[in-house]
Amino acid sequence: MIKKIQNLLIFLVLVISFTSCHSQKKIINLAGFDVKTDSINTFLKSRMDSLNIPGLSIAVINDSKVVYHETFGFANLEKKIPITEKTIFEGASISKSVFAFFVMKFVEEGKLDLDKPLFEYLPYEDIAYDDRYKKITARMVLSHRSGFPNWRENEEDKKLKIKFEPDTDYEYSGEGYQYLAMVLKQIEDTDWNGLEMLFQKKVAKPLKLEHTVFIPTSYTNEHKAEPYNNQCEWIDLKNNYWYKKDKGVFVSSSSIHSEPIDFSKWMIGVMNKEILSKESYNELFKHRSTISTSSTGINVYYTLGYITADKPYNSTYFHGGSNDGFTCYYLMDISKKWGYVLFTNSENGERLGNEVWNYFEKKSE
Repeated sequence: MIKKIQNLLIFLVLVISFTSCHSQKKIINLAGFDVKTDSINTFLKSRMDSLNIPGLSIAVINDSKVVYHETFGFANLEKKIPITEKTIFEGASISKSVFAFFVMKFVEEGKLDLDKPLFEYLPYEDIAYDDRYKKITARMVLSHRSGFPNWRENEEDKKLKIKFEPDTDYEYSGEGYQYLAMVLKQIEDTDWNGLEMLFQKKVAKPLKLEHTVFIPTSYTNEHKAEPYNNQCEWIDLKNNYWYKKDKGVFVSSSSIHSEPIDFSKWMIGVMNKEILSKESYNELFKHRSTISTSSTGINVYYTLGYITADKPYNSTYFHGGSNDGFTCYYLMDISKKWGYVLFTNSENGERLGNEVWNYFEKKSE
């Protein structure tokens, strides 16, 4: 009997110790300091309340491994359906980084030349009236130097235009990315679903991505969070212009759907320089356009699908994304094998993504 009691006491001590350790589990931040998960949770919950964010899912990577994954809030506010590890979000413009990665597979296979004019692969009727489009290359498109606007819908006459001589300036452009997607489709003599299948074959499957897609599936539709605006009001996507326009289309600049654990696999693949050659990574990460200069004199650059900056951020690559009702953010430090990605069903999540970066740079809690 005494031995049984002793064994029970030992068991209880172990359980209590494990529970205590688990609740106070630490991760390493960008500055190299330990951060308690309780601290991260408190920070995120507080900022979600302040920014009217209904739901969030986040993962943090240390040394090429996911060391923290947490979900907060609701996928459906009205029905009080919580965000879970299976909840899918729209990734919006972080699509651009993944698409650029995908494009390099075509380059390595000799099917696409980054510096060959795209019209030689596929003439573009929508802009054929302006011969300058014949100068546009994949490299210009991926670094936002094509001269195209973001979307023609933002123009007064809704007509596609070239706003400056290609490769002489920077202007963020989804139109350029979509032209390049059309070129890939032409190269492979396939349709949008066929291009999705190629993405799954060349990128998703090798990196073991399970639910990261550019064209939604029955699974992603079933598990997708509901969208909300910056006032936490539900958005009726089915009657949304962009939803109708992009349905069934591989929108290279903005249609990716994913969740943090799956997206982390892609980030880890990039940090470990997997799948692509060293030369391809050099091309992806080379500075192409100066976006801005901070008050401290640090330049921010666009590469081929990624954003980076001068020292001390020269090995850091990041991107945000914003669609109606969904915003997200990822950041990875290649040299430290460190990163994070967060998805929200809110229009304020990109701002939170920047705040999380600042939080993880603190030298102490």
